[in-house]
Amino acid sequence: MKAANSASNYIPKNPVSIECNIEKTLEVLAGKWAFLVLRELQGGTKRFGELQRNIEGISPRALTSTLRHLEDHGVLERCVFPTVPVTVEYTLTPKGADLHQILHEMKLWSAKWT
Repeated sequence: MKAANSASNYIPKNPVSIECNIEKTLEVLAGKWAFLVLRELQGGTKRFGELQRNIEGISPRALTSTLRHLEDHGVLERCVFPTVPVTVEYTLTPKGADLHQILHEMKLWSAKWT
């Protein structure tokens, strides 16, 4: 009986890594601003300045960091045009566009509960 109790109370010294799809999604969409950037890009391709104007309170540094993170995870693509000055546009990839339903559900939840 004592062996059963000690086995059920076993706590590993190093936490076991459990892969969870929600955790994976949150890793991709990490940060305070990611969903707001996605919201803006759902409406189509935007430039940096447009994104900054449309997302109240975001600093240029935070926007740059968020855009890089989302680009690194394949959610958006950055297209540079060789103009003077250089023009940079951001567009959702198919992976990013596939998040439309999540954003829609978040809007519905907010309308109901906040």
